[in-house]
Amino acid sequence: MKKLLFLLTFALGTGAAQAQVKFETKSTDAVREMAIKQGKLVFIDLYASWCPPCRMMERQVFSRKDVGEFMDQRFVAAKYDTDKTTGRELMKRYGRDAIPLYLVFDTRGELLGRIQGAADAETFMDNLRTIIARQKPHKQQP
Repeated sequence: MKKLLFLLTFALGTGAAQAQVKFETKSTDAVREMAIKQGKLVFIDLYASWCPPCRMMERQVFSRKDVGEFMDQRFVAAKYDTDKTTGRELMKRYGRDAIPLYLVFDTRGELLGRIQGAADAETFMDNLRTIIARQKPHKQQP
């Protein structure tokens, strides 16, 4: 009986983990390389552990299955703490001193758009769809 409960708990936990947004913590260059190989855009979450809206997004938006599937189809997602070097540097370059801040880049490193602050899941995905729709098609090399 204990084994059955353990397996059931493990299976449910694994399913929940697969349903949410999968964030990389590798270097920005490594994340960009992953996006190139997978034919996806780069999504960066700039957050801090002490930030209530950041924690709300983690609990209520990034944990949802529909958001996880939406993000996985379109992005290689990474997250960086603004209290650490990479997050601090990205915030200096692209931020406006408020978190959470979400950045979308193409594989050439061009900033396509930013989303400032927390939002419900539907609004967040709509904002991402708007950024994706503005993406310029790449010119083909002869």
